[in-house]
Amino acid sequence: MRTRLLTGLTALTTTVVLVSGCSMLGAEDDGARADDKVVTLVTHESFALPDELVAKFEKDTGYDLKISKLEDAGALTNQLVLTKDDPVGDVVFGIDNTFATRAVDEGVFAPYRATLPEGAKQYALAGDDAGALTPVDTGSVCVNVDDAWFAAQGVPKPTSLDDLTKPAYKDLFVIPGASTSSPGLAFLLATIDQYGDGWPAYWTALMDNGAKVVKGWSDAYFTDFTFSGGDRPIVVSYDSSPAFTLNKAGTKTSTSALLDGCFRQVEYAGVLRNDKGTTNVSGAHAVIDWLVSPEVQAALPDSMYVFPVASETPLPAAWSQFATPAEDPAQVDPAQITAERKSWLEKWTEIVSR
Repeated sequence: MRTRLLTGLTALTTTVVLVSGCSMLGAEDDGARADDKVVTLVTHESFALPDELVAKFEKDTGYDLKISKLEDAGALTNQLVLTKDDPVGDVVFGIDNTFATRAVDEGVFAPYRATLPEGAKQYALAGDDAGALTPVDTGSVCVNVDDAWFAAQGVPKPTSLDDLTKPAYKDLFVIPGASTSSPGLAFLLATIDQYGDGWPAYWTALMDNGAKVVKGWSDAYFTDFTFSGGDRPIVVSYDSSPAFTLNKAGTKTSTSALLDGCFRQVEYAGVLRNDKGTTNVSGAHAVIDWLVSPEVQAALPDSMYVFPVASETPLPAAWSQFATPAEDPAQVDPAQITAERKSWLEKWTEIVSR
């Protein structure tokens, strides 16, 4: 994920290089590397924290933090599963609850039970009895609309998922793909939760009404969404996104989120399992502890546009007015996602490919 605004802009102009498969690690008895205690964090393209926090982590722990990025939580999960016998790093951040059970079931992670901050326990992954994953942040995937566009066109904004199938909104909606994007999969799960067995009919109606499916969230938000210069004023994004479309005075936002039909995402961190004994286990533990520390939790909203899992964390002033969290987002059981993800995606692909 759950993929966000400023980092999305950066991703348009920055080449992200993935540190590849061959193990670079040298085994030591304490699990740290021989090469100056380097610890490699594998994550998605939206990972961004202030340089001073990274520098403080390195100073406090003695580890040299290397960050290796992939495009999206879905691509990240696929890579971790494919390289599980020779991991591309030591620790991962950004696996979310739409994909986490797949990686857990594949044995990607080594267990580590970090000391969680107040409020974080409620976001633990259901069924993760071994303690493989630590919750770090949360937020809800929701439909966003360009308020300024609708005002200029004199068209009422949609207020529900049902509205998106009506003729008034034909050819106005862009969606990241469920098979290629974690926000896209989250939106699919929101529709499954809301419509039950009738979700294929809903998606058929969406596509018949001109909905456009693109590869990822960045494509949808930064290419097709009218706020970014595109021609579609309705997009799948996050409940926090409107806080980052403020005017220069910071008094009015250009977009809003439909809080009907959202899906809660939680992003996790975990130690990458390596049976060869060459993973920097102690360094991985240090990174996870750092991610749930008060300093990092406080930096998450402005850095990655997500809500911290630590309930006592103060939020930026604009969030109280413009980043209203969804009150009752969908939360599909991870075990059900594991059991039915493949069949759901096959049916979804059939519908959107017609």
